[in-house]
Amino acid sequence: MITDAQVERWLREDIGHHDVTNDVPGETTGRLVAKESGVVAGLEAATAVFDYLGVDVTDSLEDGTAIERGDELLRVEGAAREVLRGERVAVNLAGHASGIATRTRRVVDAARVESDDVRIAATRKTTPGLRGLEKRAVVAGGGDTHRLNLSQMVMVKDNHIAEMGLENAIAHFRERASFATKIDVEVESVVDAPRAAAAGADVVLLDNMTPAQTREAVEALASYEGVLAEASGGITLEGVAEYAATGVDVISMGSLTHSAPSLDLSFRTGE
Repeated sequence: MITDAQVERWLREDIGHHDVTNDVPGETTGRLVAKESGVVAGLEAATAVFDYLGVDVTDSLEDGTAIERGDELLRVEGAAREVLRGERVAVNLAGHASGIATRTRRVVDAARVESDDVRIAATRKTTPGLRGLEKRAVVAGGGDTHRLNLSQMVMVKDNHIAEMGLENAIAHFRERASFATKIDVEVESVVDAPRAAAAGADVVLLDNMTPAQTREAVEALASYEGVLAEASGGITLEGVAEYAATGVDVISMGSLTHSAPSLDLSFRTGE
């Protein structure tokens, strides 16, 4: 949910204390237009910006819609001064989110060549203050949000294991977590995958393994009913199909959010 406080911060950052640039009289209309093909996202945020400024959004596509160059994504009407004030913030938010959705859709499509069941998930490698926008963009592209914050799932990572040991770390967090909270355990070798499952992991994250090692680890986990196998670490768009073919349940990729280029969008008024 996008709050007025968020929108106010975005606008304050861009407008400053003495905006002469947008001191334009009268009423106008505006259109958000795609300059390249992709998957649209972030229109909820763009709409929130214009709503805050008292500008009417008269038409909008749904997030997740495939778009082509020249397509109109959003249309507004209102005071020219407020339309122009909201323009850049709305374009930046929608372009950033649409870039994430577009990258996610491409990764999902590449994985589907090998598996109809594997989930493509994001990570917590998001921009501070924009996690909600970025996670929703992943969903718009057909991906999974993974955990939204630290409270939603316990991840036992390499530093935890270095401090407490694999089995002890899992037991430590299992004692403190709710019955409803899953335990995701990161392992860096094939032999540690069944160790983690036997110790009580709900998800075993196979970190920085090759596709061959990942397949071997998935096979080692097959006898642990209900335990999910997750692959992560350096997986690219070009290599995701090979990992999907290993039989993993989830492929998580920080690059969905931290490396997606913005989709090129343009805002035009008075047309």
